Amino acid sequence: MNPETHKRSIDDYRPIVGENVIDQLKRLAKKLNGVRVLHVNSTSKGGGVAEILKWMIPMLRDLEINAEWHVIKGDRSFFNVTKNFHNALQGQECNISQEDKETYIAHNEKNAAEIDFDADHVFIHDPQPASLIEHRVNGTWIWRCHIDISQPCQEIWDFLKEYVNRYDASIFSMPEFAQSLPIPQYLVPPSIDPLSEKNRELTEEEIAKELEELEITHEKPILLQVSRFDRFKDPIGVIKAYKLVKKREDCTLVLAGGEATDDPEGPAVLEEVRKYAAEDPDIHILSLPPVSDRKINALQRTADIIIQKSIKEGFGLTVTEGMWKGKPVIGGEVGGIKMQIQNGTNGYLVNSIEGTAYRIRQLLHNPEMAAKMGAYAREYVRHNFLLTRHIRDHLAIMIATQHPHETYIQV
Repeated sequence: MNPETHKRSIDDYRPIVGENVIDQLKRLAKKLNGVRVLHVNSTSKGGGVAEILKWMIPMLRDLEINAEWHVIKGDRSFFNVTKNFHNALQGQECNISQEDKETYIAHNEKNAAEIDFDADHVFIHDPQPASLIEHRVNGTWIWRCHIDISQPCQEIWDFLKEYVNRYDASIFSMPEFAQSLPIPQYLVPPSIDPLSEKNRELTEEEIAKELEELEITHEKPILLQVSRFDRFKDPIGVIKAYKLVKKREDCTLVLAGGEATDDPEGPAVLEEVRKYAAEDPDIHILSLPPVSDRKINALQRTADIIIQKSIKEGFGLTVTEGMWKGKPVIGGEVGGIKMQIQNGTNGYLVNSIEGTAYRIRQLLHNPEMAAKMGAYAREYVRHNFLLTRHIRDHLAIMIATQHPHETYIQV
């Protein structure tokens, strides 16, 4: 399956990042003009990987690189297995049988028959399609791991490593996630598209329209967490923190998210969250369809404080999104969130429910400090986590893998 992507020009980003950044991208891309690049992942809707590929593919094409995106298919048994893999790689207890491994291999065999692997560079994203390396035709193959595998279940990692070792290179989001591998490892943090429907500037009228449709009012401070309904995002912990704050401060909590097609646990977690909210009229639980980018944008621009209380997090694009909108973000001190939030400068890092509640109260009592943090946050994203930096990194990696024995490449 080849998903739809956005249509924009790299030149549209000049006013945001500056002339020099765009000119540098074009110089790098000239080294790759005409090459075919294939990206493969497991979902076109929901989750950070799909968010990234929706803008990356058209940007590469605009730079005269023949980029394509293929999404693998699978039934419920396959995605149950890969979700268990995902959880185990992020440190949960292993519970994987030989039958599970056979299901994983068999489904990727079927997917391989539908993909044209004849490309100069093939990027395979995350564990779900990792075994497709069995079907390499030519070109360089790169495994891109978006999740936190700093403390993986060893049995599952040993199983997947047999495939990963056969790639030409790997990409991780943080040094802590990298593993002992016989192939080059590159560090590339994710990023956001500032011109996407989820991140572009909205008028007051647009914001008001979206909030009205969601039945959200701004009569009291709004606390917001946007994420899939996933236990690693700790939505129950967010509600507990809100309840502590509510004892002293009147406020509203909005938990907004949707389902990813490769995450079968989502509906069960959503039901747990609804039960725990226990009919509190100031808790709004929004299960949004995939076409809700403008609604999420409006929520993030309206919120007084954005929360991402993850207990495991590969990166956390919703943190970046909130920071780009000039909001103070309170995030769990885990994974890629630590890379984004400079504690006490552009947001706060927390390790507990009580700590989360304390920082919420602190920001509610100090709106000037919150505004200053938000301003710092936006500029930090501008320089570190926008798509132009991400594209530069990918172009550089492709050039480097074309010249594996050279230590210096002139562009």
